[in-house]
Amino acid sequence: MIESNAKRLHLGLPKGNLQETTGKLFTRAGFALRISERSYTPDIADPEIDCILIRAQEMARYVQQGVLDVGITGIDWTRECGAEVEEVADLRAPWPNYGPVRWVVAVPETSPIRGVEQLEGKRIATEVVNLTRAYLDGHGVSAEVEFSWGATEAKPPILADAIVELTETGSSLRANGLRVVDTVLESTPRLIANRDALMDPWKSRKIERLALLLRGAIRALGRVGLMMNVPAECLEKVLGLLPALGTPTISTLADDHWVAINTVIEEKVVTELFPQLSEAGARGIVEYPLNKIIE
Repeated sequence: MIESNAKRLHLGLPKGNLQETTGKLFTRAGFALRISERSYTPDIADPEIDCILIRAQEMARYVQQGVLDVGITGIDWTRECGAEVEEVADLRAPWPNYGPVRWVVAVPETSPIRGVEQLEGKRIATEVVNLTRAYLDGHGVSAEVEFSWGATEAKPPILADAIVELTETGSSLRANGLRVVDTVLESTPRLIANRDALMDPWKSRKIERLALLLRGAIRALGRVGLMMNVPAECLEKVLGLLPALGTPTISTLADDHWVAINTVIEEKVVTELFPQLSEAGARGIVEYPLNKIIE
């Protein structure tokens, strides 16, 4: 167990599919990461944090043990290993591998299996043996669940009657002649913490700040800041056009016939909105990027 008075936060970062997006998220949150191809200990722009890269499948176990104070992994792997940790933040984001994914029961298109009850006595191949057994138990179904070392989609119908496999869109399953019968679990990346670490005031505060900045970076995705000057007589018309994230900030200018507006909008509406604002009387319209939005 790491000593709580070490004044260092030990952070686990996921190696593999989540790695690149995690690095991008931390950079936007203000924690620039430098990951060497041959190193498992990334440098982070915070002298109070030590990082290590490990597989997402192992993260929750090390966080539970206190080897790591905090880490990022999918909720699926936390539940698969039954780790007793605290979920600090849901980090779902519209980025590759950070959106919701599903573990699903899939069978060959020609299979007579249409529902979970028809899995009784069948052989199921999967990487998430414990999740699958819990799912079957919840439906009162007894089946043989085998750990799959890979190429799971290729196992039905000869090596397995069904599989439980991870999917985002289902396209890979369809390409392999499989159809989805049911969803076992929807998973998203989570920031998880060791329970003893959260009892330590210094580490708890550090973890809370980390979560705050990561959530703020996610909220800013797809949004931009907008500021402009507006004649006072055009103010209501301009405000009526703004699909604001929150209440726009309105400030007076040296010329009391004009006001300044500052707000946040979705980036996808900018192209259509700019001409409308100009026609409504707004001038000096400026769009600027956002890294974080803290609510």
